[in-house]
Amino acid sequence: QVQLVESGGGLVQAGGSLRLSCAASGGTFSMYTMGWFRQAPGKEREFVAAISWGGGSTSYADSVKGRFTISRTNVKNTVYLQMNSLKPEDTAVYYCAGHYGRSWPLGPREYDNWGQGTQVTVSS
Repeated sequence: QVQLVESGGGLVQAGGSLRLSCAASGGTFSMYTMGWFRQAPGKEREFVAAISWGGGSTSYADSVKGRFTISRTNVKNTVYLQMNSLKPEDTAVYYCAGHYGRSWPLGPREYDNWGQGTQVTVSS
């Protein structure tokens, strides 16, 4: 299994930007479909974005389309989430997740490797 470590979270004002990174180790990263999820206080975890093993396909939650961009570099075993035009409702713990195999798309329950999360707080 791959180990995932997120970084890049923090406090930002509404309208600002952040880039999250997720570094993978211990597995063949290029064989993993990767995704980002988030969980706000008192709410269930929700899907944010996903990217296929080769980076050729992406998908986004409607709430972040046009503002967030997911990308990956298999050479560096890293997946990114560029977040622009941030809103207070984007405040959450953001988790990186992966699933071995080249199936696409994946349902949220199919991700079976998870990072520890990174906090993103957007002030109004």
